Amino acid sequence: MFKLLKYLKGFRKESVLGPFFKLLEALFELFTPLVIAAIIDNGIAGGDKGYIVKMCLVLVGLGFAGLAFSITAQFFAAKASVGFTAKLRHVLFEHIGRLGYSQLDEVGSSTLITRLTGDMNQVQTGLNLTLRLLLRSPFVVFGAMIMAFTIDPRTAMIFVYVTLILFAVVFAIMLVSIPLYKKAQQRLDDVTGAVRENLTGVRVIRAFGLENSETERFNEKNHELARTQKFVGGVSALMNPVTYVIINIAVIYLIKAGAVRVDSGVLKQGEVVALYNYMSQILVELIKLANLIISITKSIACGNRIQAVLEIVPNNMAPNMENKENAQSNNISEDSGYAVEFDNVSLLYNGGGEKALEGISFKVKRGETVGIIGGTGSGKSSLVNMIPRFYDASEGVVKVNGQDVKNANPGQLRENIGIVPQKAALFKGTIADNLRWGNENASEEEIMQAVKAAQAADVVKVKGGLGAEIEQGGRNLSGGQRQRLTIARALVRRPEVLILDDSASALDFATDAALRKSLRELDFAPTVFIVSQRTSSIAHADKIIVLDDGKAVGIGTHEELLKSCEVYKEIYNSQFKKEAV
Repeated sequence: MFKLLKYLKGFRKESVLGPFFKLLEALFELFTPLVIAAIIDNGIAGGDKGYIVKMCLVLVGLGFAGLAFSITAQFFAAKASVGFTAKLRHVLFEHIGRLGYSQLDEVGSSTLITRLTGDMNQVQTGLNLTLRLLLRSPFVVFGAMIMAFTIDPRTAMIFVYVTLILFAVVFAIMLVSIPLYKKAQQRLDDVTGAVRENLTGVRVIRAFGLENSETERFNEKNHELARTQKFVGGVSALMNPVTYVIINIAVIYLIKAGAVRVDSGVLKQGEVVALYNYMSQILVELIKLANLIISITKSIACGNRIQAVLEIVPNNMAPNMENKENAQSNNISEDSGYAVEFDNVSLLYNGGGEKALEGISFKVKRGETVGIIGGTGSGKSSLVNMIPRFYDASEGVVKVNGQDVKNANPGQLRENIGIVPQKAALFKGTIADNLRWGNENASEEEIMQAVKAAQAADVVKVKGGLGAEIEQGGRNLSGGQRQRLTIARALVRRPEVLILDDSASALDFATDAALRKSLRELDFAPTVFIVSQRTSSIAHADKIIVLDDGKAVGIGTHEELLKSCEVYKEIYNSQFKKEAV
């Protein structure tokens, strides 16, 4: 958590002035009981109305001065805490965007959402309270004790005993409640994960009629969170009644001892009232301090969760990522030989028991089309995700343009690769805005060329042109429309390597055939990788890689594989009549 304080550097002035003005307010508060004592002992006892009015005006002045200092302290504390959190949130969001696929899989998206929202707000609240109250409360507690000793050292010993007892009670409750707050935060992660799953999969849930079971599952997690929060809230709630009982017993004893001292002429009535006020101040400030420490502890726990994410070193970032001038170029030239090479590549996911890919070797020349086919879970997506280095090879070497992708500049590497993932992801905005993700400087003419090549011209026309609005996630589009627009988005970049990861599964056969024909006629002649379950979609490819349980069981053309690869022949026969072989 304390490593995060480096983001406070831009707010050093506010971080100093906030506590400073709060201490000034506390100082005025400590003088108030003395003024009240003077009013009682000198004004009321002597019947001096002028003195009473004068001292009342002093009280009003102290109140307004304290209010001014308090507002000023709040301003600086709020400015520092909000600015710190804004900077930290930006850093965390940027860092998450640089994490590799395997790291995102390991951490989990629901946890990352919680850390960007709930944890971040808790850190902001904790920092605000720290700047305002962390110094003020101890200052008032010890200041009140010192002021009590200036009035009557013997009676002031009551303050020492009571303060020690109160500290023991407060910290005992804290030691019990702090671990429970951490547990409650973990329960909140579970609730967030359940909400995210239900919102993203709401159509599937309704299609299978599982609303009731999902509601029960959510209620169970929600009740676990509520139970934990109620229990920790109950433990924390003990603080007020216990401390009030202790302090009121101390007040009774203080008044009794004060009465004896007044009767003996050692103390005046006003001084006893001042001692009572100091005791009340100690009570209020200790309760504040206890709640403050609990809030700070929760903030530290949340800050540690944020720091844990920031300490994850992106596993797909080359050492020279930031130095683009020194980074090796990834442009494919006529003399580069091969566009993509896999040399005995294996892949083991984090926490995976078995290798997702094993011993994959092949070479692809510039401009070739490569088809990748295999059963579910055979490793097709894993293979193509290693080309832009979304996942790192556990063994072997993946090369683009003859260069190991681990030594390449990730930004430049991916600028030359167009990727269409399995899930067609579109974002809220216009069609043009979404397509310009491929090239933000693309002209309308270039965008329309990509749209036509992706067989999406009718989609744009039906929706009302490139300025038509797309809802979040492309909810106002069909599955096939979303797929064609995502293909167009990749083509706008004019990539040198184009990866279609089962991105035409929602297209009919005629549209799929037209798409393949237009890809072959592209003027920039990219090297194309097509992942598909359909043999018809890859039969025209220059090279087909057949995967089975993470291994390449066949590499060749359509005709060659029909003769030599049993797995490919089985897939083909399942889609076409055997007579057609």
